[in-house]
Amino acid sequence: MPPILWDNMGFWEGIKRHELVFQRCQECGTWLHPPRPVCPKCRSLEKEWAHSTGKGTVYSWVTYLESPHPSFKAPYSVVLVEMEEGVRLVSNMVDIRPQEISIGMPVEVVFDDIAEGLTLPKFRKAG
Repeated sequence: MPPILWDNMGFWEGIKRHELVFQRCQECGTWLHPPRPVCPKCRSLEKEWAHSTGKGTVYSWVTYLESPHPSFKAPYSVVLVEMEEGVRLVSNMVDIRPQEISIGMPVEVVFDDIAEGLTLPKFRKAG
């Protein structure tokens, strides 16, 4: 997990509440992820944390057949999801066999409470 800093704190606070939020520029409406201090489209410093639909499609994925660490049970799949808002998010795919994942597959976010105070967003096949 990345360190929680001032610029990504809103994202992780939303995840703890089981809400997927991304930065959105208040000047031009561009969705931003990862969080950043300046909108890359209009250079505005004015941003807000806005709720995502939590829906997207698999843009790319990889399945790990061997575990790099005992806490990861292989095989497991990591997906790059293009969210409906246009941003992309990397996370794990759950509740599906690796051979069933495909590019363009509709997915939705689920929240995994790993430990006290630690929740991670993951994805499952939509529907």
